Amino acid sequence: MKTFINEDFLLQSDTAKQLYFNYAADLPIIDYHNHLPAQDVANNRQFTNISEAWLEDDHYKWRAMRAMGINEKYCTGNASAKEKFIQWATIVPYTIGNPLYHWTHMELQQPFGIKEMLTAQSADAIYEQTNELLGQREFSSQGLLKQRKVEVICTTDDPADSLNNHQAFAQQQNSCSQDKSLTMLPTFRLDSLLATDNVAQFNKSLDRLIQSSNQVISTYQDFLGVIESRHQHFHDLGCRLSDIGLSQFQFSLAKPKKVDDAFALIRSGLALTTEQAVELSSDILIFVSELNAKKGWVQQLHIGALRDANSKKVAALGHGKGFDTIGGYDNTLALRNYLNHLAGKQQLAKTILYNLNPADNEIFSTMAGTFNEGDIQGKVQHGAAWWFLDQKEGIESHFRSISSLGLLSCFVGMLTDSRSFLSFSRHEYFRRILCNYLAHDVEQGLLPKDLPLLGEIVGNISYHNAKNYFNF
Repeated sequence: MKTFINEDFLLQSDTAKQLYFNYAADLPIIDYHNHLPAQDVANNRQFTNISEAWLEDDHYKWRAMRAMGINEKYCTGNASAKEKFIQWATIVPYTIGNPLYHWTHMELQQPFGIKEMLTAQSADAIYEQTNELLGQREFSSQGLLKQRKVEVICTTDDPADSLNNHQAFAQQQNSCSQDKSLTMLPTFRLDSLLATDNVAQFNKSLDRLIQSSNQVISTYQDFLGVIESRHQHFHDLGCRLSDIGLSQFQFSLAKPKKVDDAFALIRSGLALTTEQAVELSSDILIFVSELNAKKGWVQQLHIGALRDANSKKVAALGHGKGFDTIGGYDNTLALRNYLNHLAGKQQLAKTILYNLNPADNEIFSTMAGTFNEGDIQGKVQHGAAWWFLDQKEGIESHFRSISSLGLLSCFVGMLTDSRSFLSFSRHEYFRRILCNYLAHDVEQGLLPKDLPLLGEIVGNISYHNAKNYFNF
């Protein structure tokens, strides 16, 4: 009897199986956006138990546990590692229909080789088996990445971060005794410096930037100079991507004096009007976007998450604990104005647009196509199905959107967006869904059964497009 997650999982035809096994399965992984702790990679962290490796910072699992009535102490609280795992195992059977059910059993199979379903009854044995394996060198943070053939990871880093861990890891890789198959690069994440609607947060970020750069910021021009120096520091350590995450994309340009005055006002501790805050953040964003174009970086815009929506729980537990939701903002005109401004100045870098609201799929696909001008293949991309949309239906909907309104063949493919070293099965999940998606149209007579052509496209989306696009 076949196990639930078997070699043909998600592959519903012989065509799908041929595409996956001949063109996708064995390709390396480029994970160009994730939230892995750089320190854990550089220090080659050896996890003490499966709860550390799997549950430590996973808001997907916490949300499911809360929905099943599990007490918070088993999510983010002070319950023991084993207690947290047992509680998670108890609810796994009831996550059917959620991608967690697939991911959980894929992650147990690889790298642990466990084909048994995770339930309350199997939890003790699986806890012991995974913990024993995690004690082996092959299951350290770097070992887990290498088992999955991960070639490049791009972490998410604040402009004020020292990047000492990236530097240390690069030095390890350059030493004669180290395996050089894995590269870790930083990403210039600008959110903290765009929080112009929050006086305390913005000034706290600037103070940290001053400390890390060891430079004085008295004026707006000083501030831009420090940003440029940090951008160069990231570049020197291999960074080739910037990123921002915004609930709503707002964009409005103002004259230099007005922006200078807004910066002086917020630095004095006074709140800006909505108009001033948008104008200041827009000017900062344009400055960084032009740096990105100058240095040949790729810029990513994650748009549409309404973060920390449950105020009571955020006050009790802090930010980023799984209390976010999909926003319902209209970003169309502002996003067009931003891209149009940069394109008009010939300063539009390679750009990836991610939407969290599925209603924006067609808008983002067509927006990307509008600003592709023939100079670079897939220069502006509608990025991979993100966060709440990173599941079978969401991935297929994204495929339909970019296929119908753009070119699926130019897509740069999957990323984990994850904080877990066990989450790289999501690349396999994506590749299987991709192969089945194309094969379905072959079986329906909508595509020719040209396996070399389709296989080339599958391989490009799974790996080669990203390698070429990011110049890794």
